[in-house]
Amino acid sequence: MRALLDTCVILDVLQSREPFSDDAQTIFLLAANQQFVGCITAKSSTDIYYLMHRYTHDDKQSRAVLSKLFMLFEVLDTAGTDCRHAIPSQITDYEDAVMIATAARSEVDCIVTRNTHDYAKSSVTVFTPEEFIAKINEENE
Repeated sequence: MRALLDTCVILDVLQSREPFSDDAQTIFLLAANQQFVGCITAKSSTDIYYLMHRYTHDDKQSRAVLSKLFMLFEVLDTAGTDCRHAIPSQITDYEDAVMIATAARSEVDCIVTRNTHDYAKSSVTVFTPEEFIAKINEENE
């Protein structure tokens, strides 16, 4: 299974955001143990860098975090077509619409996010972190 992880799930781990970090850490471990192929978007990587730099105030550390993420997760390019497809989307948050378009074009199986409300009309299956962990565990039984 290939899953696109929303930025919020990545930051839950990196910034130890409670009460969300435990499920997000489990997802990282499942990816590290090759239970699924985890993906992030190239656009997310810039957001992650920006938010980590604001959190750590350390460019070198923020870049090191990205390097580790790039070893753990596949990076999906967001194309101009994704941006164009997101304009007429029924998804009201443009950034989420772009992520869905990238996910659809990249043929991932699902998106993992805590923000399921904004993804209600997604053409790609959406799971909360808890639901995704249960799905992976079910498939591995």
